[in-house]
Amino acid sequence: MTIRKNPYAPASRLCLVAVAAACLYHAPAFAGEPFELPMTLIEGSEAESALNQGRLTREDLDRAAASSSDVAELLRSIPGVSANGAGGFSSLPSIHGLNDDRVRVVIDGVAIDNACPNHMNPPLSYTDPQTIATINVIAGITPVSLGGDSIGGTIAVESAEPRFADIGERLFAGQAGAFYRSNGDVGGGQLGAMLASDRYHLAYSASGVRSHNYEGGDGDGEVRSTEYEKLDQTLKLAMRTARGLVELDGSLQHSPYEGFPNQYMDMSFNRSAQGALRYRGSYDWGTLDTRAYYRDTEHEMNFLADKGGTANGGMPMVTRVRSAGYRVSGDIELSPRDSLRVGNELQRQTLNDYWPAVEGSMMMGPDTYVNVNDAYRTRLGSFAEWQARWSASWTTLLGVRNDIVWMNTGDVQPYSTTSMMSAADAAAAEAFNAVDHDRQDSHLDLSALARYQASEQLTLELGYARKTRSPNLYERYAWGRGSMSSRMIGWYGDGNGYVGNLELEPETADTFSASARLQGGAIHPWQVELTPYYTRVHDYIDAMPLAELSNGFSQLQLVNQSAELYGVDLSAARHLFASQTWGGASAELAASWVRGKNREDGGSLYHQMPPNAVLTLQHQLGAWENRLRVEAVAAKTRVDDTRVEPETGGYTLIGLATAYRWQSWRLELGVDNLLDKAYTLPLGGQSLGDFDATGVLRPVPGRGRSINIGVTMNF
Repeated sequence: MTIRKNPYAPASRLCLVAVAAACLYHAPAFAGEPFELPMTLIEGSEAESALNQGRLTREDLDRAAASSSDVAELLRSIPGVSANGAGGFSSLPSIHGLNDDRVRVVIDGVAIDNACPNHMNPPLSYTDPQTIATINVIAGITPVSLGGDSIGGTIAVESAEPRFADIGERLFAGQAGAFYRSNGDVGGGQLGAMLASDRYHLAYSASGVRSHNYEGGDGDGEVRSTEYEKLDQTLKLAMRTARGLVELDGSLQHSPYEGFPNQYMDMSFNRSAQGALRYRGSYDWGTLDTRAYYRDTEHEMNFLADKGGTANGGMPMVTRVRSAGYRVSGDIELSPRDSLRVGNELQRQTLNDYWPAVEGSMMMGPDTYVNVNDAYRTRLGSFAEWQARWSASWTTLLGVRNDIVWMNTGDVQPYSTTSMMSAADAAAAEAFNAVDHDRQDSHLDLSALARYQASEQLTLELGYARKTRSPNLYERYAWGRGSMSSRMIGWYGDGNGYVGNLELEPETADTFSASARLQGGAIHPWQVELTPYYTRVHDYIDAMPLAELSNGFSQLQLVNQSAELYGVDLSAARHLFASQTWGGASAELAASWVRGKNREDGGSLYHQMPPNAVLTLQHQLGAWENRLRVEAVAAKTRVDDTRVEPETGGYTLIGLATAYRWQSWRLELGVDNLLDKAYTLPLGGQSLGDFDATGVLRPVPGRGRSINIGVTMNF
């Protein structure tokens, strides 16, 4: 069986070119009235405060869209947030040293399942900086209404709210834009349009991007397996009623390929379609928010050209995931002091993962390798949050949550039960099939937040959370013990092979966090916020060695251990000056330090970001704005010895950008890595694409200098 060719691929490429040429599109914050419901719960439970909360607005994303198509990478400007390197639009977010599935990511309130043994299509890969309205990040204590089945922070991505015309009027608006980045010869854009009456809203948006391999800095050369292409489309219909709002939306993403420099495989096809129905209503007792959704994902991996292409069939790997669920929550005003939020949600994932036999191959045949057979993962959760406004100074939020997770899978099979090349996998399959695969976990999550407004200048917050996460389907059910089969499992980018573990227990994390925010300055406002935190994780899912592989890497098994993470985040901002002649200027600083330790062997946890800071200077004079960004990252010397994680050197990157608005147009010109600094990514893993081609192993290099141009037009 050869790799599947998408029958719509030529059309999608033509569409991508047309969209870029005609300034591909997105429905922005149009004129007209946005839909809003009165919210009974104030700051604490939504992402307005909570400890160490960060937010990217549409304006922030407009400035960043010309530089990157990877949403997780853009979040690095928020203290405590980093990104584990992967594909060009598929980095895995990390918050306070906890990454990937440990971080809860919701897109318009919907959680998206990973559908790949290498996590090549994580939730944020289904978003695009060009078409997002806002991103809220809770890096500290996550209220139970926004958590569930995670032990880290929460990332909530929201599209623009529906907008409506005045009674008897019609509203039509749109936006088009395009961008180009010199490093990687990256081109793309977006286009959107919206039509609305006083009751109905119809919007369509699309965005696309295509990139070749990028170049490292200072003559470091081409970084192989960094090319990618994707196209996203969304259609939304909304109807306003006397009580609230009904929304029906559908989205489709198609990616014909995406290279992964730190994986043995690349993504050779991904298509995902989702439909969602939502109702929000306002009643005498409070507000109601309900939604239901369904997503169907087809995903394939193989070798792109940098890793030898698909000559002789390559090594096709196919994954099919279907997800469905609902969420119901209500905000109830109990009294002027007290309010209550209650809710219930269900999420069900089914997964099939198989690797078709390759004709003529002695290693990959004669049978289909069944990696995960008709598995399911069902989670049912309920929560309650009580918020009390004790005085003008004191506010508290207490929450409790219970989730039950059911998991099971069918029997599996190797490529062959008789070949010596498949002997390890044949024995592992027999052992796996001989035992019961059914598992059930019960979670109990707690959260407590208190805020004290000591004065107009000083705000103090204190919080505690107990959070639980069950293993994903691959962590429990990946069974292969052969060298090749185990190297196909894992989203760590370290070159090692991984074996799952049926006996894994859920991770449970206890987190304590505090925050002090000081602000002042009447003429030149300023603000400083400091947030220390500590997390202890029981049954942390880490790895232990099983065997040495012939290519110099190791085979590891996932096991429960004990871990702790602690650190501090710092953010600061100050208005510098303002005048009619010179305009206005401000400065912002975001800095983080985290330490993650395995409490059993005392070593460092994998993929911990070294100390880092970002300083941004902004200037605006009328319609003209300028930015200077300086990013400094310390050397990474604390590494995970079990995974032979590479050390990386420190570096400083400088970026410049200028933008001008004229009538309905906005033009931006910028330079990333102005000095063309050569550096390696602290969380990028091993550059396996280069290793395959050259035999030289090195950490993944970062991007060299890139000149970026972007233009948008509102109509």
